Amino acid sequence: MDLPSNPFKHAIAAGKRQVGLWCTLSNPYAAEVVAGAGFDWLLLDTEHSPNEIDTVLGQLQAVAPYATAPVVRPAWNDPVLIKRYLDIGAQTLLLPYVQNRAEAEHAVAATRYPPEGIRGVGGTSRATRFGRVKDYPARAAQELCLLVQVETKTAIDDLENIAAVDGVDGIFIGPADLAASIGHLGAPSHPEVVEMVCDAIRRIRAAGKPAGVLTTEPHLIDRYLEAGAVFIAVGVDMGLLARATDQLAARYGANGVGA
Repeated sequence: MDLPSNPFKHAIAAGKRQVGLWCTLSNPYAAEVVAGAGFDWLLLDTEHSPNEIDTVLGQLQAVAPYATAPVVRPAWNDPVLIKRYLDIGAQTLLLPYVQNRAEAEHAVAATRYPPEGIRGVGGTSRATRFGRVKDYPARAAQELCLLVQVETKTAIDDLENIAAVDGVDGIFIGPADLAASIGHLGAPSHPEVVEMVCDAIRRIRAAGKPAGVLTTEPHLIDRYLEAGAVFIAVGVDMGLLARATDQLAARYGANGVGA
């Protein structure tokens, strides 16, 4: 059995736009519902969602039959978490709160087997198709995609050094935490934040790496794509469900406690 290809990794490396959806409902059934919508990628979140190894495994299995690439966000840049998500078959990881080159190098090392890194070897994991991909340890890195998330002014100031790390396949900008770090808590659409995000996207592209971002506002989606974003998330499943149900209840005059 051959090593599965990672179409998301190859698409962003070629500069091909990838449009995604943030998935926070933490449930395989919900992931399967949106997997057929036509997004290029789905972010399976564990940082700000009640999602654990077993539920992420179910989501990966639910999404597998569909032509959309799952991206898993561990709760932290932690080699133990990284190892566990890779072993259950995640091929693309988005690691939050990477602040500098050293932390980016730490992340890369956690995805590589020795002597290049520190990933532990497990022979019959789902990633190896339960031992059926015989050359998995030697070739795994070819199809793994590592995205690091920069979300503070400190990280933005070290952007070129982070981008220079071999093994970092893309850099994702987190507008909400970035806004908080420069005094605009709760205002990721503040003009100063938007300009900083656009500038960061341009710098990432100039450094030779694909840039990504999340925003649900159409005018900002356009701004960030114009700036050069390659992979962009344009919605959040929880938000879509909440807003649609709010609108439906309001339209028909529901009088529940949530009104």
